[in-house]
Amino acid sequence: MAEIRLPKVEQGQTKIRNVPIAVTPEGFWCCPSPVGFQKTLKSQKPLNKPKPSSPPPQVTAHKKQIPVTEKKPMTTPIKPAGTYGDQRTFTPVNHGISAPVVPERVPRPKVEHVPRNVAIEYGEPGTSDMKVILHGKQGFCVKLSVHKKVLMEHSCFFTDKLCGQEPGSSCLEIDDCEDVESYVETVGLMYCKEMKQRLIKQSVSRVLRILKVAELLGFNSCIQSCLEYLEAVPWVGEEEEDKVVSSVLRLQGEGIGVTPVLKRISSNVTNPPNDTISHIMELVLKSNEERGRREMKSVVLKLLRENNSLPSYGGPADVCNETVYTLSRSCLDSLLSLFKQAVELEPSDKSMDSREPVVKQIALEADNLSWLLEILADRQSADEFALMWASQQELATLHSKLPIVSRHHVSCITARLFVGIGKGELLPAKDTRQLLLQTWLQPLINDYNWLQHGCRSFDRKVVEEGIGRTILTLPLEDQQSILLTWLGSFLKAGDNCPNLQRAFEVWWRRTFIRPYSDAQGNVPQSDSSMASKQQD
Repeated sequence: MAEIRLPKVEQGQTKIRNVPIAVTPEGFWCCPSPVGFQKTLKSQKPLNKPKPSSPPPQVTAHKKQIPVTEKKPMTTPIKPAGTYGDQRTFTPVNHGISAPVVPERVPRPKVEHVPRNVAIEYGEPGTSDMKVILHGKQGFCVKLSVHKKVLMEHSCFFTDKLCGQEPGSSCLEIDDCEDVESYVETVGLMYCKEMKQRLIKQSVSRVLRILKVAELLGFNSCIQSCLEYLEAVPWVGEEEEDKVVSSVLRLQGEGIGVTPVLKRISSNVTNPPNDTISHIMELVLKSNEERGRREMKSVVLKLLRENNSLPSYGGPADVCNETVYTLSRSCLDSLLSLFKQAVELEPSDKSMDSREPVVKQIALEADNLSWLLEILADRQSADEFALMWASQQELATLHSKLPIVSRHHVSCITARLFVGIGKGELLPAKDTRQLLLQTWLQPLINDYNWLQHGCRSFDRKVVEEGIGRTILTLPLEDQQSILLTWLGSFLKAGDNCPNLQRAFEVWWRRTFIRPYSDAQGNVPQSDSSMASKQQD
């Protein structure tokens, strides 16, 4: 890029300090920005203190002071910057070698006295043939000395504006400029041969602002350089990614090629996403490494929940549900086979060395089924799973033939189904609920003591509430049959049996205290209080 110079101060204008080309909030290579210019004057104390003139060379600094000669000399001379319309005076910076002298304190300038106008010259000094005046918000104004040929070569916007001007006109004003700093930087890039080198050290947010101005100016080569930068640079965080994608998609709507950037978020792979999800789930289910398996199950479940929150996501008939049910059936078949293998072991061979691999595999398959059930429950699609589990009479029969240490993981699945039905997460048919209680309630009661003391994730109160509510969804005769069977077990086992007292009380009131009569057309007033107690 050609050197950018700031013109000398004309007669009648106030002088200001020398402004290096690199003074901006983010250290960009161009001129001072509205914010950067103000912040520089406000925050840097040297602006408020006059610099001393150079003393004779033989004068030495005090011992505790740092001489100016220790500073690295500047390799490129800094041209003076000029303003117009400002009333404050600053002493020019002297770059000569001098001993530090404590200057007299000067009051800091107030914000309202900060210069509001800046003049910038592009290219070789004195060669510009037109002025572009940018009127920004908050009253800030920048006057650019530019070259008409350069602007017309790079910008469709300037080409249209300049061609429509009257002959001899050499000034163009742009009002309500939203981002003056980025505008100045983008114009500066028109004088730069290697735009990529200028952009390479900038932040993503800064390049996005330049891209927006380049789009407004029709500066195609700058747009392409910004897109190449965005395609190569990492995007940090979801917020930054969303900003990049929205900016790039806006350009796509205007017919600009943005495919390389968008390939980060989209793919032309022929395999549908559900095949990939199925593959990921299979990898997790087959893993034997406990920590990685546990963490990835949590991650996949969280990501699937995010998918469920999207309004356009499929319902119960979604293909992903079919994938989960296919994996569930496979795990069930494997679990049944392992139960048979454990039962068929020689009764005399009770050493843990021979049983441990089978017991460990049973625990893994049961854990897999619990995870798949959780996925289906989150997607409100677990009704078929309840029917599939309730139909496992053979598995329930083998359950009683194995020691509790080998079988209790299976009862966790039963408990989760009762909790889901009790909370309304599952709505299986009446026959399914009845079959589930007939098949798996007694095995759950048999393992209840172990679950309370051997499973950290087991919540007794939640499980008991779920069992009770599931029972109360059945016809009154079925409630009576199941609760009387439970009562016999509870009176023998006590705390080693689920406490279904609340469900028993509701059934008692329904049967003996407030019987509903088909002959009566209205409901007794006391029923409302009973219904509220049932929901408690």
